[in-house]
Amino acid sequence: MNATLLAVALSLVSAGAYAAAAVAQSRLAGRTDPSTGVLRLLGRGAWWSAVGLNAGGALLHVAALNYGPLTLVQPLGALTLVVAVPLGARAAGRRVGRAEWRGTALTLLGLGALLLTAGGSAPHETLSLPEALGVGAATMAVVAGLGRPGARPGLRHAAASGITSGVASALTQTLTVAVTDHSGGPLFSWRLLTVALLVSAFAMGGLLLSQTAYRGGLGAPLAVVTLANPVAAAAIGLALLGERLQGGPVSLVLALLGAAAAVRGVILLSRAQARNTDPAAPPGVPVPGGQVPSRVVIGSPRRADPAPPAGVPEPAPAPASVPAHASG
Repeated sequence: MNATLLAVALSLVSAGAYAAAAVAQSRLAGRTDPSTGVLRLLGRGAWWSAVGLNAGGALLHVAALNYGPLTLVQPLGALTLVVAVPLGARAAGRRVGRAEWRGTALTLLGLGALLLTAGGSAPHETLSLPEALGVGAATMAVVAGLGRPGARPGLRHAAASGITSGVASALTQTLTVAVTDHSGGPLFSWRLLTVALLVSAFAMGGLLLSQTAYRGGLGAPLAVVTLANPVAAAAIGLALLGERLQGGPVSLVLALLGAAAAVRGVILLSRAQARNTDPAAPPGVPVPGGQVPSRVVIGSPRRADPAPPAGVPEPAPAPASVPAHASG
């Protein structure tokens, strides 16, 4: 099989595993108190199910990176959004809204435009040790900035999760290319050990950041993760790994239009998510605080007392009782 086709096939299966993991994490986040620490999560079977699905998707993703460049493999992760949005709606017992379909379609259309500009050759370049350390330091600085208290913490944590996951993919490609290279270089070195540690740290950090991002819902945070991941990985591939966009200036315009469409899709998903947090809220009115309620059973309203027939005076209200210590 052609290397590019094999990379695409592996990426598709990986996207399905990531989608199932995202839905599992979202359901866990909806049942977990925001103050729950990491150690409490480690004791839950649902958390480890999500970790297992993520690990399976990651292994398939690593295999895809061995056959295709970052600019090809990473945008294919957008298919995670296609699978996860209807899966999440089904898990919540509702249908996917029109705005969610539009947001998903625009996000995928934008990422598809980015995919058309990607190169198709197998990767050969790797990051040097100074480059890997520089990428790691820059990523930690960006994540620290996005993690500061402020508005829309879910989307900011989702962006941080996507960036760390994209950087982990870029570093993983360095590992896979170096390990499978038959140039006779050492299999174990300080560079590869450092890159492996960075991959582990960023992969786990991305998983924990996405868990906090999904507390406010699935659609918009997952769209942000899906968008930030290939952008971060492609930036490293273009700047440090010698990858190039196909088509010259035309591809740059197409990439910019795709990015604009994807951002619009994220906005639509964010608005739809705000409405879905309260089924009784009218369209366009988000719930204060943007929190997703846990399973709430709404009972039927209390029946009002029937009005007295015409001509019959209403009974006088009962007098208020007087405390015993107030008499005398």
